[in-house]
Amino acid sequence: MDTQPLLQSKSCPGVSFEMNVNIDRLLTKTNSTLKVISEAKETTSRQYSVVVPKLAKVRTLISERYSRTTSNTYRSISRLGSTSFDYGFGQLPENDDEFDQDNVDTETVQEDVPLMPSLSDPSSKPAAASAHHYESKSRLGTILLQQSWFSVYKRLFAVSVSINSVFLILAATGQFNYAKSRAALLAIVNILMLVLVRNEVFLRVVFWLTLKLFGHSWIPVVVKNSMTAFLQSLGGIHSGCGVSSMMWVTYAIEETLRHRYLTSDEIYAIAIAIQVLLLLSCLGAFPLLRHLHHNIFEYVHRFAGWGSLGLLWVFIILSASYDPLAKSYSVRCGKLVKRQELWYTAVTTFLILLPWLTVRKALVETIIPEARNSSLLNFSGGVKPGILARISRSPLSDWHTFGIISDGKQRHTILAGAVGDFTKGLVECPPSRIWVRTFQFAGLPYLVNMYNRAVVVATGSGICVFMSFLLQRTRADVHVIWIAKNIQKSYGDEIFQVVTNTPASRFSVFDTAISGRRPKTAEIVINKAREWGAEVVIVTSNPIGTNEIVGSCRKAGIPAFGPIWDS
Repeated sequence: MDTQPLLQSKSCPGVSFEMNVNIDRLLTKTNSTLKVISEAKETTSRQYSVVVPKLAKVRTLISERYSRTTSNTYRSISRLGSTSFDYGFGQLPENDDEFDQDNVDTETVQEDVPLMPSLSDPSSKPAAASAHHYESKSRLGTILLQQSWFSVYKRLFAVSVSINSVFLILAATGQFNYAKSRAALLAIVNILMLVLVRNEVFLRVVFWLTLKLFGHSWIPVVVKNSMTAFLQSLGGIHSGCGVSSMMWVTYAIEETLRHRYLTSDEIYAIAIAIQVLLLLSCLGAFPLLRHLHHNIFEYVHRFAGWGSLGLLWVFIILSASYDPLAKSYSVRCGKLVKRQELWYTAVTTFLILLPWLTVRKALVETIIPEARNSSLLNFSGGVKPGILARISRSPLSDWHTFGIISDGKQRHTILAGAVGDFTKGLVECPPSRIWVRTFQFAGLPYLVNMYNRAVVVATGSGICVFMSFLLQRTRADVHVIWIAKNIQKSYGDEIFQVVTNTPASRFSVFDTAISGRRPKTAEIVINKAREWGAEVVIVTSNPIGTNEIVGSCRKAGIPAFGPIWDS
């Protein structure tokens, strides 16, 4: 692999040409030239009195510039064509751990090469202004304001709540007697639905069926885009049904108060407890609280959910066995099995338990790259492209989701950037065994297989979820764009070999540690998507970067999708 740096061309602003420059030879020739000119200066001092100082300055400039870059063991790789476009500081900040602006070569950043205009900023602000512009953006603010009021996610939320609200109004006004007498049942139905659309096994089947039904070349792209948006936004149904279940429990409690003589104090107290736990679960999932105190959200959401499920079983059994005339309980299996609430709760319980039945403590080989800002966890068994994995140090605490790198044969690898307590712990204390869910689930990257041609974009360790598309033969023709820092040192020799061995037609890589610049990724992605004839662009970056690329692509008329952080 060519290890020479990129040489800026002043005659063609914004463009960097890849040149094989031998530094020692260049300096030797420069010294020879200076010697000849110095000798000539003795006879024609007036003629060369200006030339010599200028060449000396050129020699000093060349020496300073290339003494920095020759210490690197590889060059910045850019495979957008025979020329390498140097876009300067662009609109996309990389993953927080992948780009340390304080370490940028300030001389390179400030050189007077004009920057290409940003797609979303026609005024083309200078590099320093762009960097400051991004520092002023709030990650949390971007997450909370990510979706418009008419996004698919919020429309699904609104539909779920609206349907339940209509039924609730009809029941309250006496026009839907079934719902009026079975308010608890409708609450349970909503709980079943919210569990179903978050069940990993169910979603894996749904995503697989979607590919089988819509993954044909003759299916219109607009249909594929609609299915992608719908499956990506199923969390809207989850949230909507969660709020609706709380509405129905509230109505059931109100009806119980109106007919207090038909219910025991124990049943009434349990209904109140279920309502409180559902309320805690909903409040814990509120976006602001969830992102500011994620670990608290994890515990509250999980254990409040399990607690309400356990109380629900007690509520059903007591309700079915209570005799209001005798004011006593008599459990009869024949009467219990006829209750619809029992079977809906049984299905809900099965769906909750199913993923946990696949939990195992697996052997893992952990590799820590030189930079110690990421870890590579190697497991046995091949995995298909686009599949995601969950791992945990303790199965009852927090689980973390990662993309998978695999050639589909003997093993698969998780690349974890050290950005949080859990991932930093993988670097500081590498595990030999770790808890995994052996049934991996499908996410947004899996839907790339539904298209004919696609461009996928990653920053930092986000490349993990897309690298399998380079290692395996897939139905879709995929071009990968990756922006990262210190690729070999940060991600190890194995990842670096994939980068260097992948054909340029499938992989565009930008190493900001070499160029000292972040590329204008949105503009690069749009140009590559048009050149590639992509039907879709899939992005994995931080919230600000994802919004920038997805929004710019959509403005340019290119369908694009990224993670929904607020889901």
